[in-house]
Amino acid sequence: MFSKACEYAIRAMIYIAQKGNAGHKVGVKEVAEGIDSPEHFVAKILQQLSRKNLVQSLKGPNGGFFMEADALQTSLADIVLAVDGDGLFTQCGLGLKYCSEKNPCPIHEQYKAIRCLTKDMLERTKVSEFNELLNKGVLHLRK
Repeated sequence: MFSKACEYAIRAMIYIAQKGNAGHKVGVKEVAEGIDSPEHFVAKILQQLSRKNLVQSLKGPNGGFFMEADALQTSLADIVLAVDGDGLFTQCGLGLKYCSEKNPCPIHEQYKAIRCLTKDMLERTKVSEFNELLNKGVLHLRK
């Protein structure tokens, strides 16, 4: 459903939100280890998220990535849009360019319903919602 970059971006932002509760800044290596992802790929993704102001970063010995309080209310849909664009919410389930309301593909109506449910769930789900369950060990970001 998501590109690999988008999966890592969502996991990285949830990890940073969880670790940043006490003002803690996390480095790329820590994020990569915390979400079980390749460090070089995570670095590129975090740069992209930083350019889009979804995470903040500070350089230097006390630097790293962190999230401001308002960024904790970022929806998962915002992350998807920042990394993958709106294709998940608009494109044909079969990848057909001509599919539309007037010219539907064989799965158009069913996929449209799934797209709407997915978009709604991702828009309602905020990055900070998982902190408590992650801290309790109920949810996990690693394999």
